[in-house]
Amino acid sequence: MQSFIIEGGHRLQGTITPQGAKNEALQVISACLLTDEEVRIQNIPDILDVNNLIMLLLDMGVRVSKNAPGDFTFQANDLHLDYLESDEFVKKCSSLRGSVLMIGPLLSRYHRAVVAKPGGDKIGRRRLDTHFLGFGRLGASFERIAGRDVFELKADHLKGCHMLLDEASVTGTANIIMASVFAEGTTTIYNAACEPYIQQLCHLLNNMGARISGIASNLLTIEGVERLHGATHTILPDMIEVGSFIGMAAMVGDGITIKDVSIPNLGIIPDIFRRLGITIETKGDDIFIPRHDSYEVDSFIDGTIMTIADAPWPGLTPDLISVLLVVATQAKGSVLIHQKMFESRLFFVDKLIDMGAQIILCDPHRAVVVGHDHKIQLRAGRMTSPDIRAGIALLIAALSANGTSRIANIEQIDRGYQDIENRLRQLGAHIERVK
Repeated sequence: MQSFIIEGGHRLQGTITPQGAKNEALQVISACLLTDEEVRIQNIPDILDVNNLIMLLLDMGVRVSKNAPGDFTFQANDLHLDYLESDEFVKKCSSLRGSVLMIGPLLSRYHRAVVAKPGGDKIGRRRLDTHFLGFGRLGASFERIAGRDVFELKADHLKGCHMLLDEASVTGTANIIMASVFAEGTTTIYNAACEPYIQQLCHLLNNMGARISGIASNLLTIEGVERLHGATHTILPDMIEVGSFIGMAAMVGDGITIKDVSIPNLGIIPDIFRRLGITIETKGDDIFIPRHDSYEVDSFIDGTIMTIADAPWPGLTPDLISVLLVVATQAKGSVLIHQKMFESRLFFVDKLIDMGAQIILCDPHRAVVVGHDHKIQLRAGRMTSPDIRAGIALLIAALSANGTSRIANIEQIDRGYQDIENRLRQLGAHIERVK
């Protein structure tokens, strides 16, 4: 197991560029299974989750060529379908949540798929019902294979239909879209997720020959086609990494520019940080965060305490709740953080309390943060990263703390953040990776 050693209290300054979006990468890479022609994808982040998915595709027989860093060509013209029945395939899928995104393409093109309970962050229950209900509406059947803890899905013939999703699941929407592109007739998906990642997937599929309309809304219409062809696609910058860098710049920055962030695709994220009193300046497609010796939390118009809550897009992504909570520990004023979508994501606040933060954990979903206004510096400590987003939040806290901190289980951070220690060192951070 590897750890980060962080000497806190050093101000960071300079320019940093976000990586490609992890969640989009998992979706569009899986979409290459829908055609036997070449699909070229650029701006792929070099992170653990994405690399594991690429390795899994290689094992399945997908031809993968690396054109340049972050630039790959995929061709799924000769898959080893028997491999999908193997215990090795099931084991690899169970350790990678992104593997669930292969079900829709496999079911659509090859009429069958095997899925194990996917791995990923331990942030509470993340059910797959939306996926299976959508596949069922299209005409697929599924059964649990006793003794292997896997589900086998089959569909000799998929037929378009109207469906109302039980929740606006991002991966569920992506999977159902990819399953629908070859379905006979027209499929309409209501209550669809409409995140930029879903929009990007739809644009790629349309460039491959699909007929998808209603993009960016929660009502998608998909007219089935007989085949898809190759295409080229560029992944957006990762909005979660942009938000993480905004939080870091607010707490320990001495003037940081975040380059090429795709401002139109950040949605409400900049405004949420502004509610915590963070000054955000835009210059073209770049963001500049000046030094903050103090930042004050807004209150609502009626004077009540500010509440920050996650919600499906265009609401606040739940992946930034952990970062916002850490930033609030040094704000002037109090804020209620309400994590609605996952019930275990706030448990990492115990580690912040040990560092001196004033946080009241009300229940698994809500925490009240009483800001220090930089009057009290957080204390360094030893901690373990429980998931990707809590890991980066703890790293930001350690950068601002007094003393030297150690964060273990940083493989969780590696799953979502590319070469993070070297990029932060270029800004002046004192951080090293040790075994």
